[in-house]
Amino acid sequence: MGEDSREFGESTKINDKMEEVEREEEIDPESNPLNEPLLKRNRTLSSNPLALIGEKVSYIESLDYEINENDLFKHDWRSRSGVQVLQYIFLKWLLAFLVGLLTGIIATLINLAIENIAGYKLLAVLKYIHKERYWTGFLYFTGINFLLTFVAAILCVCFAPTAAGPGIPEIKAYLNGVDTPNMFGATTLIVKIIGSIGAVSAGLDLGKEGPLVHIGSCIASLLGQGGPDNYRIKWRWLRYFNNDRDRRDLITCGSSSGVCAAFRAPVGGVLFALEEVATWWRSALLWRTFFSTAVVVVVLRAFIEICNSGKCGLFGEGGLIMFDVSNVTVRYHAMDIVIVVVIGIIGGVLGSLYNHVLHKILRLYNLINQKGKIHKLLLSLAVALFTSMCQYGLPFLAKCTPCDSSIPESACPTNGRSGNFKQFNCPPGFYNDLATLLLTTNDDAVRNIFSTNTPLEYQPMSLLIFFVLYCILGLITFGIAVPSGLFLPIILMGSGYGRLLGFYMGPHTNIDQGLFAVLGAASLMAGSMRMTVSLCVIFLELTNNLLLLPITMIVLLIAKTVGDSFNPSIYEIILHLKGLPFMDANPEPWMRNLTVGELVDVKPSVVTLHGIEKVSKIVDVLKNTTHNGFPVLDDGVVVPPVVGHANGATELHGLVLRAHLIQALKKKWFFKERRRTMDWEVREKFTWVELAEREGSIEGVAVTSEEMEMFVDLHPLTNTTPFTVLESMSVAKAMILFRQVGLRHLLVVPKYQASGVSPVIGILTRQDLLAHNILTVFPHLAKSKSRGKRN
Repeated sequence: MGEDSREFGESTKINDKMEEVEREEEIDPESNPLNEPLLKRNRTLSSNPLALIGEKVSYIESLDYEINENDLFKHDWRSRSGVQVLQYIFLKWLLAFLVGLLTGIIATLINLAIENIAGYKLLAVLKYIHKERYWTGFLYFTGINFLLTFVAAILCVCFAPTAAGPGIPEIKAYLNGVDTPNMFGATTLIVKIIGSIGAVSAGLDLGKEGPLVHIGSCIASLLGQGGPDNYRIKWRWLRYFNNDRDRRDLITCGSSSGVCAAFRAPVGGVLFALEEVATWWRSALLWRTFFSTAVVVVVLRAFIEICNSGKCGLFGEGGLIMFDVSNVTVRYHAMDIVIVVVIGIIGGVLGSLYNHVLHKILRLYNLINQKGKIHKLLLSLAVALFTSMCQYGLPFLAKCTPCDSSIPESACPTNGRSGNFKQFNCPPGFYNDLATLLLTTNDDAVRNIFSTNTPLEYQPMSLLIFFVLYCILGLITFGIAVPSGLFLPIILMGSGYGRLLGFYMGPHTNIDQGLFAVLGAASLMAGSMRMTVSLCVIFLELTNNLLLLPITMIVLLIAKTVGDSFNPSIYEIILHLKGLPFMDANPEPWMRNLTVGELVDVKPSVVTLHGIEKVSKIVDVLKNTTHNGFPVLDDGVVVPPVVGHANGATELHGLVLRAHLIQALKKKWFFKERRRTMDWEVREKFTWVELAEREGSIEGVAVTSEEMEMFVDLHPLTNTTPFTVLESMSVAKAMILFRQVGLRHLLVVPKYQASGVSPVIGILTRQDLLAHNILTVFPHLAKSKSRGKRN
C-alpha cells in the first residue's frame, strides 16, 4: 500500500514523521485529529502510510491475499498427499465449527450477564419508586450506570483502544485487504466482551450487535493463527492456515457468526457478511459461513432451553425469535403502498441526516480525545450521566394511563422487569407508557414498541419524547470510548417515528402500529447503513412474519435510494474518518480517462533487484525504502531467435516480498560466488511455513562487513506469476482487477518491448489507486468531476 509505493527519497520524510509521532505520543498517543487527512500525500503519487487505527498511530499495510507462487510453494503443493489435502479441507470445516461454537457460547454469556445485571438493577430502582423514594432510586440508578460505564471505558482507554466502537468498519477494511493493526488480539477480545457487558448494562444507547461481530472475528483470527501473538501454538497442522488468505476466510465466518449471535438470524448473518463486510467471495466460503451460523443457532437454542427453566436468573425469555410479531395478520391494500413509500422516503432522509450529524459529532469528539485519556474517560462518563438522568427523569413528564379493562389485572400495571404496562409513579390500575419504553433494557424497549394489537397503549407525546431522546442519545453515545453497536440505536429511533406515524395514520390504513414500528426501524437502518438484502432477511428472522416481506423490500429499496443521493453509508464515513484506505467497488467515471502508465510517470522510479543480488544492495534497499515488494530482473538473458529479439534482453523473473528478503538475511543464506542454487539447497534452508510469516524487520538483522560482499539467490523466493498490466490499461480497469483479485502489488509493463528496455516500468499499490490520492496529483480531473456533477 502506501509503504509499498514509497521510494528511496522518501525515507527521510518517514523518519521525520515518525519522530514527530513519537513526540506527540509523549503527550497523548491519540492526538491525530479526524478532521485532517490521516494519509498525508505528497506531490508525487505516494502517501505516508500513517493512519489512526482505533486511537494509535500505526503503519498500514496491505494483506497478501494473492497466492505467492515461488519455487518453495510449488514444491510444497506438489508434495502434498491426498491425505494432507483431506486434512486441510477437514480442518477448514473444523475451524468454522469452532468459530460458531465459541461465538455462540460467548454471545450467550454476554446476554446472560447483561440481562441479569440490568434486570436486577431495574427491579431495585422500581422498588424504590414504588415506595416513593424517588431520589434514592435516582442515585442508585445513576450510580450503578456510572460504575458500569467507568469499567467499560477504563478498559478501552487503558488496555485496548481498538475495542472501542463497533469494529465493523475495521473488519470491512481487513477483508478489503487492509491490515488493521491490533484489531484481532486476545486483549481486544477480552476488553470487548467485558466492555460490551458494562456499556449495555449501563443503559447507554448502544447495542451489542457490532461488538459481537468484532468478537466473532477475533475468535476466528486467534483460532487461525494458533492463539495470541506472544503465545502462539505452532502445531504442524496449523501451518495450512498461516497465511492471509485462509485467515481472511475464517474472519468472514466470524463476522457472520457475530451477526447471527446478535439477532439469532443465521441466514441474515451470512448475507450480512456477503453484502456489507466481505469484498471477496466464493461458493465454498458461503457454505462454511452458513455452517458457522448454523452452529451458533444450535448453541443459542440449547442455552435458551436450559435457561427457560429458571436456572439463569432473569435470562431466558424470548425464545429464538427476538421480536416476534408472527401473530399478526398483515393486511394492506393498494393505497397502503403509498404510506409504505412515505416511510421509506422519511427513513432515507433521516438516515442520511443522521450520518451527516454523526460525522460532525465524531470530529468534535476527536478534538476532545486529543487532550488525553482523562478527557476520553470523562466524555464517556458525562454521556452516561446524561443518559441516566433522561431515562429516569423524563417518565415523570408522561401522564398516567388507565389500564384497559380487557387486560387481566395481573398484566396491568407491570411492576416487574418486563411488560408493556410499567406502573412507575402511577397509582394502582394505571401505567406509565414512557417508563415502559425508557426505564428498561434496550431489547425490551424494542419488544415493547414492536408489540402488535396495541393501538392505544402509547400516547403520541410519549412516542415523540422517546423518538427525540433516542435521536439525541444515538448521536452523542456513538464515538465514546466503549464498545458500541449502531444497530440497536437506529432500530430504536426508527421504531419511534414509525410507531408515531402509525398512530396518526391508523384510521386510514389496515397496517398495525407495531408493524409501522418495524417498517420505520427497517427504513432508518437502510437509510443510514445502506443495506437491503441482508437487512430484509434479518428483519424477517427477527419478527418471524413472512407476510412482511413485500412491504419491507419496498421500504428498504426506497430508503437506500434516497439515502445514497445525499451521502455515503455510516460505515464508509467512519472508514474515511479513521483514514483506512478502503477500496470501493465502483471506480470513478474519470478513471477511465487515465491510464496506469500516466500514474507510473508521476511516481519515483521503481526499485528493482537482480535475480542474484549482492547482500549490501539488499540491505541498502530494505533500510532506505518501505516497499513491501520488489521486481526481480535478470540481465543478459539469451532469447530464442523465434521471439524476434536480440540476445542480452532483460527478463522479469517475478516479484519478491520484503518479508522473504528479511528471512534470507536472517538465515544467512549467502554465497561467496554469484551463482544460482539447486532446489535441494533451498528446501534445506527454508520451508513454506516460514515464508508465510510476516514478522521481523531489517533493524533486527545483523550483517557483517564480510557478509555484505556476498550474494543471495532470489530466484527460489520470487513469485514468478505476479499480476501485470499494460501501461495502456485504464485506471478504472486496473482498480477493478486489483480489488476483485485481492492484490497487494500490480506490476506495470511497457506496451512495446525490446532489447535494452526494462520489462517493468512501475508498480502500483492500493494507495496509488485511491481516488483522493490521484486527484491530488491530477487536479484537473477533480474539475472535470465537478463539472460532470453540475451537468
